[in-house]
Amino acid sequence: QLQLVESGGGLVQPGGSLTLSCAASGYAFEDYYLAWYRQAPGKEREGVSCIGPTGGLTNYPNSVKGRFTISRDNARKKVYLQMNNLKPEDTGVYTCAADLNDCVVGTLRYAYDYRGRGTQVSVSS
Repeated sequence: QLQLVESGGGLVQPGGSLTLSCAASGYAFEDYYLAWYRQAPGKEREGVSCIGPTGGLTNYPNSVKGRFTISRDNARKKVYLQMNNLKPEDTGVYTCAADLNDCVVGTLRYAYDYRGRGTQVSVSS
């Protein structure tokens, strides 16, 4: 079982950057696919990044490709999301998630094994 806690959200101006962190506790962190997804009011959840257990596989939807970078540190049981050139449409609650079998980007209807409570990211001038 994993417990996931996000940090690093906040208010940023358009064009700015933020780095989100997610700290895990529990066992076998290195066996899990890890993901970040977001949800804005009135919108569906969107998977914005995905990384395989060893970190060698990453995936992003077109909406964030080239601007967001996911990374993980298995020794520290952490996953990160570096977000650059942020846009107002990036506003939402960002949640990290873990799953033994898969991770998904784009419109998200997949139920992850574990997820955090989320952190708010607001992009506004």
